[in-house]
Amino acid sequence: MSNRSIHFNISERKVLLRIFDIVSILVVLYFLSNTFDFDYFTITKENWTWVFILVLYVSVFGTIFELYDLQKSSKIEKISASIVFTVSITVLFYFLTPFFTPLLPDNRLQILYFYFAILFALFIWRLAYTNFIVSPRFYKKVLIIGETSNIETIVEAFNNSDPNYKITGFINCELNSLESVKFNAIEEYKPSELRQVIKDENISEIVIASYNSESITSEIYYSLISLLEEGFSIKEYTQVYEELAQRIPVQFVGKDFYKYFPFSRSNQNKLYLFFRRFFDIFISVIGIFLGIIFLPLILLGNIIANRGPLFYSQDRIGKNGKPFKILKYRTMIKNAEKTGAVWAKKRDTRVTFFGRFLRHSRLDEVPQFINILKGDMSLIGPRPERPFFVKELSQMLPFYETRHIVKPGLTGWAQVKTKYGASVDDSLLKLQYDLYYIKHKGFFLDMNILVKTISTMIFFRGQ
Repeated sequence: MSNRSIHFNISERKVLLRIFDIVSILVVLYFLSNTFDFDYFTITKENWTWVFILVLYVSVFGTIFELYDLQKSSKIEKISASIVFTVSITVLFYFLTPFFTPLLPDNRLQILYFYFAILFALFIWRLAYTNFIVSPRFYKKVLIIGETSNIETIVEAFNNSDPNYKITGFINCELNSLESVKFNAIEEYKPSELRQVIKDENISEIVIASYNSESITSEIYYSLISLLEEGFSIKEYTQVYEELAQRIPVQFVGKDFYKYFPFSRSNQNKLYLFFRRFFDIFISVIGIFLGIIFLPLILLGNIIANRGPLFYSQDRIGKNGKPFKILKYRTMIKNAEKTGAVWAKKRDTRVTFFGRFLRHSRLDEVPQFINILKGDMSLIGPRPERPFFVKELSQMLPFYETRHIVKPGLTGWAQVKTKYGASVDDSLLKLQYDLYYIKHKGFFLDMNILVKTISTMIFFRGQ
């Protein structure tokens, strides 16, 4: 069954954004230098370093300011602030590195031309992207086949992950189920309508969302085999879920759990572990040094607004379930847990005014560089949890203890992708991200987390 619809996958759209960001900037600057009296930035063989540094800065700062976030990029009003921040910091750094970039011009107006040329180029290209690429003609239309109990969770996860991934229909694979889908976003079809739906709705892919493969009826089974033999794309929902949401759906993993956890070889790679430990020590020394520099200001804020001890220690669970004492700047009132451990809440009244600033800026985590230096923690990994909650959550969430096969981290995939865990549901979401990190752990993912951590600090998303 041929399908001529055009769609771009997540990775393709991210590459498309990066390439055309650069191309649009260089085209506008080339036009500017060859049409008007502008000679600050010229594209020639001799000046290739100028181009390389500009491309590097746009890529790095664009990532930090979330210029390649697909959800933001789908609407020009959402991405506008990221464009302005990226261009402003890129141009500033470009001017501050004259050893690699052109010397500042005598005519200061050329600085403004340079800035507004890049700003104009990005806005024009992103307008074209939001009106052309992010449009129904490029949607990836999907049909789900599965049990009714899973449908709502899966649809919401997919919709929140990729604005171009559109689930247009659902077929219930359970033979004896009389329950219909109570979910207004998609329409339910009968198994006999499978081929007609694919043709009428221009479906690009079928996702099998069945927890128990034995529940799939023989009618659907043979139809799927026939479609597969014709080259139609059919995928298993956990595979798509992991690819789109970048987390592992542990709530849907059954007795064949071993299929979903082929953990990254980097967990045992000696070279990777050596450089990771070296990097941990190097960053910790810098972090402690910077912490000492800012300590007087933090101490003053603590005296005025916190009124109590500056430091706070607490038992946490580390690698292989080994407990250790974590260090933090105190952000809550004294004796905040007189009645025992409780979940932190949004706008928690126990958090002081200065403590809220420390949390949002992530400065409360600075003393943990000492934990990293001691080897209790790493710079990147799942956040260490308290023994009370580990015991509670391991009884409620499948594979929760799996988090402890690596060192806990100061920052991590779950920390940059989701909010502070304030409930069992939040902990389940964080666990999905933590297991994704353990499964895909490596240099590139680590660098991605570090960049996203900088974004979290800049936009004060810490909690």
